[in-house]
Amino acid sequence: GSKVVMDYLREADLLSPLEKLRFHLVGYGCMTCIGNSGPLAEPLGAAIKDHQLVVAAVLSGNRNFEGRVNPLVKANYLASPPLVVAYALAGDMDVDLTRDPLGTGPDGKAVYLRDIWPSEKELQAVMSRIRPEMFESAYGSVFEGSERWRNIQAPSGDIFSWAPDSTYVKKPPFFDSLSPEPKPPAPLENARALAVFGDSITTDHISPAGSIAKDSPAAKYLADAGVLPKDFNSYGSRRGNHEVMMRGTFANIRLKNLLLPGIEGGLTRHFPDGESLSIYDAAMKYRSENVPLVIIAGKEYGCGSSRDWAAKGPALLGVRAVMAESYERIHRSNLIGMGILPLQFDGGNRDSFGLSGDEFYTVAGLDESLTPGKRLIVVAVKGNSRKEFPVICRIDTPVELAYYRHGGILQYVLSQMV
Repeated sequence: GSKVVMDYLREADLLSPLEKLRFHLVGYGCMTCIGNSGPLAEPLGAAIKDHQLVVAAVLSGNRNFEGRVNPLVKANYLASPPLVVAYALAGDMDVDLTRDPLGTGPDGKAVYLRDIWPSEKELQAVMSRIRPEMFESAYGSVFEGSERWRNIQAPSGDIFSWAPDSTYVKKPPFFDSLSPEPKPPAPLENARALAVFGDSITTDHISPAGSIAKDSPAAKYLADAGVLPKDFNSYGSRRGNHEVMMRGTFANIRLKNLLLPGIEGGLTRHFPDGESLSIYDAAMKYRSENVPLVIIAGKEYGCGSSRDWAAKGPALLGVRAVMAESYERIHRSNLIGMGILPLQFDGGNRDSFGLSGDEFYTVAGLDESLTPGKRLIVVAVKGNSRKEFPVICRIDTPVELAYYRHGGILQYVLSQMV
């Protein structure tokens, strides 16, 4: 995180002992907690894959989505930095740190967490050594950057000069169809389900920020652009390139799409042919067929960190609406901000309404009469079967309705400026 932390550790005489335990400084900022620490040792990775093991990690990060620290590590637990060290010493998750020893000392006696945990007096002594000049030294010239940063040749001017061959920053298409005036909500007819999910689909499932898998649509795009696999970097670092990010949408390797039960990853089934494709490829196929898309989900859709690309990505894939049992508050707002309609099942769910996910979906009432919280009817048609079920429009306020009618908050703000 902060460079000053290294000064803390030096002042506490901890840096050398930590390095003896193989805890080294390898980078600052978003690294381990966003999956940028690199691969596991090959024998470990092979054993996990060959035996389909559920292995665990302990980290002092701020997120614990499955597969985020490393794609092969499903179970991640958040803890304080001292507890991370303690679990590393124990070398096992199947341990009760309040009762079991961490190991054995040189004298052959068991060593417990209570034996190495610092006292309040020791902590206060270290904290008293933290001085203002530590921060001044670390951040006094933070905006100057390194020599490499200062040597970057950059164009100047009031308008950004887009580099067409950049794989990091590309001009996004959000304003391609900008209209200065709000429009009535466009009808949503004969849509297909791009994916069907259960409960607790996080923003990390929707738009992973970690490493780019070598066989993913995003990797293929980068490879076609001449980027070597060692330079793929992460989705988080390439968030300025919509081509990468839309290919990375729903690309989390632990995502479970109920249209393909028993399979994990960013795959789906294209209808009506039933072909199994990556979610990105299916979305592009639907686009070529002029078929609008919806997402069907359970409870807590969009929980986790407030990630804007979890709404931007689906919008670029052609998702017009999400039908879920409930939403995380900020993600619901973000969907509206990208022109995606959040609908909440009213008095039931996917199972109780008998939805299989391979139907055509039409939302009745998407017109000038749309108001915040309006009850709408969705018609699901499959062959000669027709089902109707109610949903609540989760546009909750008049301002959100204004965003939606402009196509999203970006278009709304720009139209107001114009």
